[in-house]
Amino acid sequence: MLDRRSALAGAMAVLMTACARHESTTIAKTDIDKDAVDALRAIEARAGGRLGAYILDPARGSGVGWRENERFAHCSSFKMSLAAMVLAGAERGEIDLDEVLRWSAQDLLSHSPVTSGAVDGGLPVKALAHATLVTSDNTAANVLLRRFGGPVQLTHFWRSLGDTVSRLDRYEPELNQIPAGSEFDTTTPAAMAATVARLLLGDRLSPQGRGTLKSWMIEVETGSDRLRSGFPADWISGDKTGTGISKGQQTYVDLAFGGPAKATPLIVACYLQTARDTKGMDPLALAAMAEVGRLSAAGLGTTPRDALRTSSRQLL
Repeated sequence: MLDRRSALAGAMAVLMTACARHESTTIAKTDIDKDAVDALRAIEARAGGRLGAYILDPARGSGVGWRENERFAHCSSFKMSLAAMVLAGAERGEIDLDEVLRWSAQDLLSHSPVTSGAVDGGLPVKALAHATLVTSDNTAANVLLRRFGGPVQLTHFWRSLGDTVSRLDRYEPELNQIPAGSEFDTTTPAAMAATVARLLLGDRLSPQGRGTLKSWMIEVETGSDRLRSGFPADWISGDKTGTGISKGQQTYVDLAFGGPAKATPLIVACYLQTARDTKGMDPLALAAMAEVGRLSAAGLGTTPRDALRTSSRQLL
């Protein structure tokens, strides 16, 4: 049996190749479980929208998905990669985490819980990266993007990870609305699952950098009713959400990791797009993401494959 590092390397190599070719990204054909795919399809039907999900088990080199190669908007989920880009740049000596960046009151956007109280003195880069990921502070994200090369630089960072699919083209808040027929500011579940795995488990960041990124994702509270709500309570888990709500279109995103202590975690990338208009968050959309989380936990990781079949049939 391959050790975890070899399994991850093999899984990532196959997944990245498939993403680049826009092929099916299920890693090990023998691990395809029709019940799991049917369960994801049923979750989509109940949610009444377009669901895209990829569940990656790096320890086993296996994965399963539904609409995993279709494009969805990042919304705020790009901020996890932005924070990782800052940490990686600091490790290379290209970014000073203590550098203080400033902005004006005119730069403030809606949902800027940290930066709205620091207009006078600014904040260090590390604090802005933390605010970007943990609180999804929109102004902090724009300040970091403008300081470190803009959307094109984040896209370049993804390419350096082997992700040939994900792209960022605009700033907050414009990036939340995708023009018809455009690929602006989009990714696919398979591509982003591979990117999250590379950042959390690969060698692009040092062990300390990976630890920082994981700890920030664990601090995120906006995903408590999405994928992580379907994970076992004793799992160590973290995530980064994204939400875009406008008239006639809502997009919900969650990028999560989770697993028992000291085990290689699952990586789950989940996207849901609906055409409903609701006041606030759509409970059907959030419930669908929780179902994907439960399916992920039951079918992969440390539980037997029989549990996946049982869970899948219960969700059908």
